[in-house]
Amino acid sequence: MTEIDQLIDRFKSVGFEEPKIKEITKNKKVSDSLSELIEEAPAGNEWDKSQRALLHNLASLIKGSTLTNSKLIIDGIVCGDLKTALQVDAAYKYVRENAEGATKEGMNACSGVGIEVSEDQVRKSVQTYIDDNKVTILEQRYKLVPGIFAKVKNLPELKWADPRSFKPIIDSEILKVLGPKDERDLVKKKAKGTETKKNQKKKDSEAISDTSKRTMFTEGFLGDLHAVDDNPQATPELLAEHLKAVNGQVRTRFPPEPNGYLHIGHSKAIMVNFGYAKHNNGVCYLRFDDTNPEAEAPEYFESIKRMVSWLGFEPWKITYSSDYFDKLYELAEVLIKNGKAYVCHSTPEEIRAGRGIKADGTPGGERFACKWRERPIKENLEEFTKMRDGFYKPGEATLRMKQDLNSPSPQMWDLIAYRVLNAEHPRTGNKWKIYPTYDFTHCLVDSFENITHSLCTTEFYLSRESYEWLCDQVHVFRPTQREYGRLNITGTVLSKRKIAKLVEGKYVRGWDDPRLFTLEAIRRRGVPPGAILSFINTLGVTTSTTNIQVVRFESAIRKYLEDTTPRLMFILDPIEVIVDNLNDDYEEIVKIPFRPGTPEFGERSVPFTNKFYIERSDFSESTDDKEFFRLTPNQPVGLIKVPHTVSFKSLEKDSNGKITRIHVKYENDAKDVKTMKPKTYIQWVPVSSKYKSPIKVKETRVYNQLFKSENPSAHPDGYLADINPKSELVYATSLIEHNFNTIVDKSPWVVESAKESEFYVKEDASGKEVCRFQGMRVGYFALDKDSGKDGIILNRIVNLKDSSK
Repeated sequence: MTEIDQLIDRFKSVGFEEPKIKEITKNKKVSDSLSELIEEAPAGNEWDKSQRALLHNLASLIKGSTLTNSKLIIDGIVCGDLKTALQVDAAYKYVRENAEGATKEGMNACSGVGIEVSEDQVRKSVQTYIDDNKVTILEQRYKLVPGIFAKVKNLPELKWADPRSFKPIIDSEILKVLGPKDERDLVKKKAKGTETKKNQKKKDSEAISDTSKRTMFTEGFLGDLHAVDDNPQATPELLAEHLKAVNGQVRTRFPPEPNGYLHIGHSKAIMVNFGYAKHNNGVCYLRFDDTNPEAEAPEYFESIKRMVSWLGFEPWKITYSSDYFDKLYELAEVLIKNGKAYVCHSTPEEIRAGRGIKADGTPGGERFACKWRERPIKENLEEFTKMRDGFYKPGEATLRMKQDLNSPSPQMWDLIAYRVLNAEHPRTGNKWKIYPTYDFTHCLVDSFENITHSLCTTEFYLSRESYEWLCDQVHVFRPTQREYGRLNITGTVLSKRKIAKLVEGKYVRGWDDPRLFTLEAIRRRGVPPGAILSFINTLGVTTSTTNIQVVRFESAIRKYLEDTTPRLMFILDPIEVIVDNLNDDYEEIVKIPFRPGTPEFGERSVPFTNKFYIERSDFSESTDDKEFFRLTPNQPVGLIKVPHTVSFKSLEKDSNGKITRIHVKYENDAKDVKTMKPKTYIQWVPVSSKYKSPIKVKETRVYNQLFKSENPSAHPDGYLADINPKSELVYATSLIEHNFNTIVDKSPWVVESAKESEFYVKEDASGKEVCRFQGMRVGYFALDKDSGKDGIILNRIVNLKDSSK
């Protein structure tokens, strides 16, 4: 065996994959150092991906030279003290400088071991930095943000902080200071030489490349996941069979229970499972966990398929737990024959008592075995057959796993594997009188489908022990389960039971009411799927539960729409304006871009005539307010893209004193032009029979949060008492410019630059919600599904400003 072959074998022994080994062995000094470090490491250590990367990092620092006391650093990596490349680099410098005199305590002190920097501390440092540099930031605005990241990263107090937390914190704090991006933040192209353009293109390309590398799939929880061949087994030959079946390919699954509509939390699970497989050129199943026919309905199956597709993912295969009912039954018999399952006739109350649940419902009581736990195997098989054949009614018998009542984990206290249910199954009809539980089904179906990464949320952490136990007891391949933190949105309710009460009580229009956070509701509201994917990516994936305020979610939607949506002039509450000094046939065409800064959207023609509408809030009878820059009796105002200002002449009111019409003068007299520069420009919607303008909107539904508080369930009178009476405001007189028809025709209107986004999703053109636009100064809107021949109905997706301020 050659020297290089020996190195390859050594690197393989600690888990390095072939592509990585090829990369390492290209550098002899690094590969020699890595080999020596592996030899120095404790024998039998199970190296995870992160530890291997840190060891390789250390070898790259040593590069064939001699490092006395290197075992100190190796031990720090193995025991988990040194978690990052920065810490390893600091440890290397300390050991190199101190050689024989280096100590574990000294190394840990120099490399920040034990120093925990919270997100609150990071935020405080970011706020201080922004305050200290506020003048420059206000002057240069968003152009300065990339530089702020570098500066914050180098702050001494944040040396050992997790840099992944910096960007979202910097973005949110900058937003508080500067507000959303506007025309001031558009990058203007400068006419420079060809060479300069080439250099800039290269820089842009490198920046895009660098951004694409930093995703939720390469960092944090997902970045540290095990390799396909790293699924430890009680019986090694099972792994060999599994690897042959998957051919080295990642396999994941999204396994929803079809007993309700998916909500925003599920979008993270969808992206984790489908996205991780896609990122690794693998495949993902959509598997329906249909083991409880009493709660399942066809509408839920269809909705789940629809939402997975809407988010841009296509299942490799769609499967059902019920596909495997025969196989699961056979393995239940195997479990009984192995002495690891028994038929139990205890009541639910007796089972809880045996599991240590006290009469008052609190845990901690003494656990004891069921009186049927030791019944003979033959008798258990007979009783299980009777269960299958309908001899017992629901509640009279269950099949329980014989686990370990002395274990500290409740998941090992003789879980139920099968129960009797007299319910017709949507796919298997009346074939079965018994149905397997989640605890019995989930791990075995993962095994049948050769899942390489069984990814679930942290509430299933304790289930990992029973998951592995059951696979081993029936001698099937044992997938590796790993748990990540779930996504919650505050200020709302996600419970199916609670949403059902809202629907049944007519508090909302249905399960897809845009004020809810079911995925059907979010889609109907007009939120693009790419905005959700982008949002989840910025949050990353960790083992901690992510609790996000609604305003932060809306801020992410707003940011996504800002770059991808055309603009129109849109009036929520209109007042008619008559231009007294223009004839009825006067027409002046102005050109307005559909989206400033994005030439791909093109521009539109809007006729300026002697009649138009403005927003009621853009006129004030008062002349004393120095902060009001729009139209008043003594203050002219500009109209977007119209060459000259208009000044007030008179107004008309109805019998209730409400303004119905304003008369103005168009200041197009050449001698007055220079003196009539307006303080601001407002939007307007023209009246033109030729252009069929304006377009009337039957209903504009402006949505606010459904509940008044961040935790509606904590209300002393229940969450229904916390409902915000102004959660839906309906305007019946809104007007929009005629170019709305262009947006309808082009919807979903996606310019080529938007397709370059990592999170671009091609949407179904038949959905009305894909017709989106920004109503200038009002908000982002989408067509509601109720729109039709009898009138246009719009939903406000999100407002223009961050309401958290």
